[in-house]
Amino acid sequence: MSEPTPFDAVILAGGTGSRLGGASKADLELDGQRLLDRVLVAVADADTITVVGDVAVPDGVHRTLEDPPRGGPVAGVAAGLSALDAAGGAAEWTLVASCDLANPLPALGRLLAAWSWAVRSTDVTTDDHDGWCLADADDRPQWLLGIHRTSTLRRGLERLGSPRDRALHELFAEATLVTVPASRADVADIDTWADLAAWAQRLEARDEPTQQEDER
Repeated sequence: MSEPTPFDAVILAGGTGSRLGGASKADLELDGQRLLDRVLVAVADADTITVVGDVAVPDGVHRTLEDPPRGGPVAGVAAGLSALDAAGGAAEWTLVASCDLANPLPALGRLLAAWSWAVRSTDVTTDDHDGWCLADADDRPQWLLGIHRTSTLRRGLERLGSPRDRALHELFAEATLVTVPASRADVADIDTWADLAAWAQRLEARDEPTQQEDER
């Protein structure tokens, strides 16, 4: 069996949390874990992980902030790549994800499985592909659920100049991306307290024993 293809990861954990009354999304708890920690579990196979945001991170995970702060997601990607460089990250591929994914383990598992199979398969030519990202039911790419050639991210940032307040679609405008169909749950995020409550209820229902199990 061939060795897994190495990758680094940049997790964006900034933002103002305006729809949450200013609360830190990364620190919200769901199913007994912070949202950030749920994402970190899902990318645990990354060689080097950098979190971009003013939030506590576990040992072994690097943290940085864009300068000036609150510069938007493209500025966060730029800061994350710089932090990976400083930490010795050198993987050809970099996964980019947001900290507020509602169900990161199956979502990122689907993404990494599709990407890993393609880049390791002798039956698929991937030289012209710059990255893979999940797509919603309308086939819209989810920019913060993707894995990309690190060189492509750098070229996109160089083309934009200042990354502050730039849109993600501008960063990937010249990239050739493969979209991976995903369920609504795979691409869901937590933007409001109602989102958090709904997902808490959903995960609680998942863990409840069935009536048959109760009767055993």
